[in-house]
Amino acid sequence: MDDAQFSTGDLSGAQSVDRALRLLALVGREAERGAQLSDIVEESGLNKPTARRLLLALMRAGLIEQETRTRRYYLGEEAYVLGTLASRRHGLLELSLESLRNLSEATMDTSFVSARRGNYAVCLHREEGTYPVRTHALQAGNQHPLGIGAGSLAMLAALDDSEIERVLAANRKVLETQYASYSMDQIRDDIARTRDQGYALNPGRIFAGSWGIGAAIMFPDGRVAGALSIAAIDSRMTAERQPELARCMRIEVDRIEGSLRKMWS
Repeated sequence: MDDAQFSTGDLSGAQSVDRALRLLALVGREAERGAQLSDIVEESGLNKPTARRLLLALMRAGLIEQETRTRRYYLGEEAYVLGTLASRRHGLLELSLESLRNLSEATMDTSFVSARRGNYAVCLHREEGTYPVRTHALQAGNQHPLGIGAGSLAMLAALDDSEIERVLAANRKVLETQYASYSMDQIRDDIARTRDQGYALNPGRIFAGSWGIGAAIMFPDGRVAGALSIAAIDSRMTAERQPELARCMRIEVDRIEGSLRKMWS
């Protein structure tokens, strides 16, 4: 789509809303470090004046803000308010905290809950285990394309095949430029293995020696809500131990899904 299609006269009605919300999602994806205008322009496909105009509209609404020194864009106060209100219905983090404590206590390893954000997975919380040697590969707020990492892979594998292909196509560029240890064929093989064994496994592909295991959490209507995952050094993620870790996760996933059913009933 070329810049001519994004002329001022074309920016009206629902189309403008769609594009503004797309920019909001791009800023949210970089919630921790902030998004640069050049990156927003490149990823959105909009020309610079149009992107800037829509960003200003989002700033007036309080949904994003611009840091004066770096000129980077961040989610604004109104986005926080809306997220807080939405959490009353979609409170995955709140529903998962007890399960994360249970997992980390039972396994002594670090556990996580992640949620889907478009074509990405974002870590909502990290619960430290008591085992003295830990992996620090994933922190709250970190994001990876769906399929990268155990929880992220579990979410991707829970989608239908047509949605998986759409996500992979959308993420192709970032996968090729930032995740050299992954290929489309590798991710598809990982999906098949996840579906076959009932849990996702990251055998140290992001950081050597840091392994992860994950399971998807589903909303009552069949949509992906998020995922639980456990990370540990490779010596604690042996083939013999993986089924036991998966069993512990399944218990907690069932608990969270039961709470979601009550919320939605």
